[in-house]
Amino acid sequence: MFQRKSRFAIVAASLLLCACALRPPVEPTAKPVARPADLVALPAPVVDRPTSEASAKLRSYFNQVQQAQLSQGLMRRDGGGPDTPYTSDMLARNFEQVAFYNEYNANFSGRGEKTLMRRWDKPVRMAIVFGESVPPSERESDTAAVRAYAGRLAGVTGHPISVGGAPNFMVIIASEDDREAALDEAAKRIPGVTPASLAALRDLRRDTYCIVAAYAGGTDPSTYTAAVAVIRAENPSLMRLSCIHEELAQGMGLANDSPTARPSIFNDDDEFALLTRHDEHLLKILYDPRLHAGMSAEEAAPITRIIARELTGGPL
Repeated sequence: MFQRKSRFAIVAASLLLCACALRPPVEPTAKPVARPADLVALPAPVVDRPTSEASAKLRSYFNQVQQAQLSQGLMRRDGGGPDTPYTSDMLARNFEQVAFYNEYNANFSGRGEKTLMRRWDKPVRMAIVFGESVPPSERESDTAAVRAYAGRLAGVTGHPISVGGAPNFMVIIASEDDREAALDEAAKRIPGVTPASLAALRDLRRDTYCIVAAYAGGTDPSTYTAAVAVIRAENPSLMRLSCIHEELAQGMGLANDSPTARPSIFNDDDEFALLTRHDEHLLKILYDPRLHAGMSAEEAAPITRIIARELTGGPL
């Protein structure tokens, strides 16, 4: 049986790590034309390198995973429907599970503990770094996907999220052969992120399709100041898009998964590949001005229930 993409989330007073699965406390051949400032290619090698055996095996394995999931009716792209109803109470419960728990402990050896609510305060500025092995066609489609999704997240949360400018959220799309160089590039471009702080993103297990690390580098350990998402370029197109949806949303503060969340990408069953209406509601709650970073689940619960009823049309 194939396993779902792993995620992690890390956060600390100086740094916090989240991975994709974003969970415990706490993203070539270049075209000979000018590139947008947010699309950064690593220096082209003097001599082309063949794809490594490790990368080739990963690509084959991920293709098998996607085929198996699709054959089982998983990785839905419909956002949910009549077969996936949820009430305001279910939405509030799912929000607590996804926003107030870490998926893993600090050692990634077990379930994480309950935590305070975390989110961004300042505008999020995303940038994309591609590994040198990612072909131009994939760069173009992935860049379009990240841009469109950043706009969707901004619209849903009401929080400023853009692609461009001095980045504080790096999206790395790289293969096993060039992930190291891409991470080094991220460490150079994001203040407060060092090569050492990215250690957990360098050596990934085979069943980790993508991962995100979120960092709290300011005075408030519950307020994110930077994030780095890594998406394996070996993923086939739908899995890669699914990783973009999940990791970037988790990097906004929804760090955990819950088996009760449905319809949702924040659930390890892989039923849904892309952000659902339910997930949009979770993000709306997270960035509602009536809540703030650092709140406990108990403090937020009465407000969360009111917001959930507003969003679902339930009785107030």
